[in-house]
Amino acid sequence: MRKLVLIFKVSFFGLLMIMTCQLQAASESKQRPNIVIVLMDNFGYGEVGVYGGGILRGAATPNIDSIAAEGFQLTNYNVEAECTPSRSALMTGRYGVRTRVRQDGTLRGVWYGITAWEITLAEMLSDQGYSTGIFGKWHLGDTQGRYPTDQGFDEWIGIPRSSDRAFWPDSNSFSANSHPNAVFTRVMSSKRGQKPKELEIFDREKRAAIDREITDNAVDFITRKAKSKNPFFLYLPYTQTHEPVDPHPEFRGSTGNGSFADVLAQTDAYVGELLDTIERLGLRENTIFIFTSDNGREGVPRSFGFTGPWRGGMFSPYEGSLRVPFLIRWPEKIPKRGYSNEIVHQIDLFPTLASFIEIEIPTDRIIDGVDQSDFLMGKSEKSARESLVIYIGNELFGAKWRNWKLLIREMDDDGYGIKKMAYPSVYNLLVDPKEEVPELNYLNDTWVDFPLYQVLEDHEVSLKQDPGTPDP
Repeated sequence: MRKLVLIFKVSFFGLLMIMTCQLQAASESKQRPNIVIVLMDNFGYGEVGVYGGGILRGAATPNIDSIAAEGFQLTNYNVEAECTPSRSALMTGRYGVRTRVRQDGTLRGVWYGITAWEITLAEMLSDQGYSTGIFGKWHLGDTQGRYPTDQGFDEWIGIPRSSDRAFWPDSNSFSANSHPNAVFTRVMSSKRGQKPKELEIFDREKRAAIDREITDNAVDFITRKAKSKNPFFLYLPYTQTHEPVDPHPEFRGSTGNGSFADVLAQTDAYVGELLDTIERLGLRENTIFIFTSDNGREGVPRSFGFTGPWRGGMFSPYEGSLRVPFLIRWPEKIPKRGYSNEIVHQIDLFPTLASFIEIEIPTDRIIDGVDQSDFLMGKSEKSARESLVIYIGNELFGAKWRNWKLLIREMDDDGYGIKKMAYPSVYNLLVDPKEEVPELNYLNDTWVDFPLYQVLEDHEVSLKQDPGTPDP
């Protein structure tokens, strides 16, 4: 009888401990912040009001500007120079080139995306009990097993590839069945564990409507998940302002300043809806809200984007390609009206968000990002980073260190070819922010060659030590 009592006590105590741990885990899960990342497409530094745009660009952006007023604004936030490498870096905390390195040392194509082996931000957060949703452009894999819901997202509605494919269905020169990959892009939807469904053809008409639909889906996701005990991660990669720039019919002609200004006003209104939903549902204090871009304006001539004071556009190694808006709000945790020109890179978001929710990052791979939580929360005036490397495609172009930049390759004036250079160019980005005149190599500033080249050498050593990523 005493044995039965003892067994009962031990079993009851064990059950009580399990229940206590479960309740504690649920409590911690509930206390962890929700995370919303709004990612613009080919959106330059100078578009929104707090970066010198807004009304200067034909449309005020009060909702986006409010994030800066209530949070932290970076003026030296850096990204990769093209859509796919940039999204790869954001999702993995690793330079985009790393997922392109095969285990035999050869490189995959720049638009490959990410391999299934990578651990994405969505996977990391999902493992911690987060509900995860993406509504918008993926562009990191468009074959079986490589869609967003194969990479940590619970649900997705959007497009798998680039927005410019919206031109194809309306082109009178399109030749159907000319190549197995030359097919119309369709809007897709999927849930974790299910095969993605192909929906409407993504043509110009759908192109104009999809950001409205993305916003509606995002609002619905927030509303549904607000009722859950678990926190949520919402990733909202809008399809505008990648060309073709097509405002929704409700916004077409609304500014009187052309399609780009109409889309800017439209985007600000949509961001306002997201902020209002978070406020209405009482989630404001416990939601990290980020607004940023994948890279600078379109690199083609006659593109409408604006890079502010910086030279160049996407596909280039210049600041107009690499430096984009970054605004972050987390009430009571991140001080209001924070403002800094310290260097931060998009790869830093992965470890920083992990630090915010107090979890460990993967240790079985090289993570290039650094934890910027103290910096963003006002505990340090200095960024945890003072350097970064610059790639265009699979070519290493240079490095930044503090306010200096070294380019071992530069672009031709038309922005498509690589210049032959007798000597690398060094720019002082405080003295010459438009990168117009390289420093003369016989002046005292040649001392910066040493720290700049050290950044390149350290990175190249790390690539040699990288075992590469396995094929899917």
